[in-house]
Amino acid sequence: MKKLILLMSILILFGCSKESGLIQVDQIKLTDPFEKSKINAEIDQQMRNNQILYWSNMSNEMIWSAALQSDSIISVGYTIEGVQVEQEIHEIDVDDDQWVAKADDLISLIKRYEGDIDIEKHAVLPQLQFRVTSLALIRELNARQDVRYVEPLGYNMELINDRSSSGCDGAPNFSIPTSDYSTISPNTKMPWNFSHANIPSAWNSAQGDNIGICILDTGGSFSQDNIGSAFTQGNSGSRSVSKVSTKYSGSWWWKKKDSANDPCGHGTAMAGMAVAPRGTDGNSVGVAYKSDLLTIRGTEDVLVNSSNEKNGVRDGLVLAGGRSNIDIINMSIGDIFYSGTVADGIYYAYNKGKLIFAAAGTSFSITTWVGVVFPATMSQTVAVTGVKDGSSLQKCGNCHSGSQVDFVVTMEKSNGGSTPITLSSSNTNQPKYTGGSSCATSMMSGIAALVWSTNTSMSRSQVMSKLKNASQYYPSRSSQYGWGRVDASVAVSGN
Repeated sequence: MKKLILLMSILILFGCSKESGLIQVDQIKLTDPFEKSKINAEIDQQMRNNQILYWSNMSNEMIWSAALQSDSIISVGYTIEGVQVEQEIHEIDVDDDQWVAKADDLISLIKRYEGDIDIEKHAVLPQLQFRVTSLALIRELNARQDVRYVEPLGYNMELINDRSSSGCDGAPNFSIPTSDYSTISPNTKMPWNFSHANIPSAWNSAQGDNIGICILDTGGSFSQDNIGSAFTQGNSGSRSVSKVSTKYSGSWWWKKKDSANDPCGHGTAMAGMAVAPRGTDGNSVGVAYKSDLLTIRGTEDVLVNSSNEKNGVRDGLVLAGGRSNIDIINMSIGDIFYSGTVADGIYYAYNKGKLIFAAAGTSFSITTWVGVVFPATMSQTVAVTGVKDGSSLQKCGNCHSGSQVDFVVTMEKSNGGSTPITLSSSNTNQPKYTGGSSCATSMMSGIAALVWSTNTSMSRSQVMSKLKNASQYYPSRSSQYGWGRVDASVAVSGN
């Protein structure tokens, strides 16, 4: 009798699915989503073998479970036959008939399983996003040759609960000893570590004129006038600054775009290290103090681990990639998970000729045993980390190292642990301390701008050649620190 009832129930389900046009076979639940503890244990194992997590190494069941255990959003990258997306993404027109037909085909498949749901199609990149319930849909998508990746967009291990531990602290420091800076004309504080990269000597030849740097991060503080109304003070001359946001908050169904303001402080600090003015107000100076600045708020903090943050960073890369006045993109942010969603943005900006610097990683509780983090792991980015002063390289206390590191910058004093100073988020001319691979990355962006400004017609590869030729290990590489430290003065004058 029980078998007969079960058979009738199955027939009823199939009958309903036939009438509605939905495929509902997997709605007869043979299994529930895995618990987060099981997902995290599998992630932990995968990462210990592969350094960062690639969802492509995870089973369909794990991907489905991770989606349902977070915000249920799945991101799908697609392609058409004969197209190498990694090399051609900047030339793709998703409104072309072939691409529209491919997206419509996938949307039709998704709706066969999920019903008449909202599906977000990206305006520039070949990506779709939707809320998933069906495991069978994940299986079918991953089996298709025209699907490049299927990833749960918002899953994270939730091991960091304190936002300040994720790089957010914009407060000024009112007890900075004079040993941590030099006062230079007209009246500005130069961080102690600039001399370790020979930046003062480089300034005799280059200051970053006519080079645009994008700080893709947590935004730019509206309260800090040194990246606002006072951006052109002192010796910084005529240059431009703008602030935008590509990040949304709230559910993706009713999300609203965030302000371009920086509530975290991290983006402001990185902008200050790269391009703060050589001014008259006693604040700290940046490396390329005549370069233009675009700040993009793509994240809440340095970890790019929510759906809104990944989309914000992706869209920030597309925005900066499409701007002809931007040459360098600084990403002092990252995650322990590889994201195809973000990687598409990297491919787009890189193929547009942008020089992209990315932080190798700054340790929090979730990243202490990980090597270089994403997207610094990508060949399209230049990975940077921080080291202590001294002739032999030793990574700074919370910095990551690894074979993917390209350059290092002195970030920490061996005898006392002091880090460099930069702009705070407050309406004050008092700087704050910063450090880690984040700060090292923004300093390298500034050095690259100095080099590029000596000849603005140079290509990205020519700028990179000058940086490599001026590095301590060139033509060899260290297994953990890449080309090593760069002498900025040699780089700006080198062939």
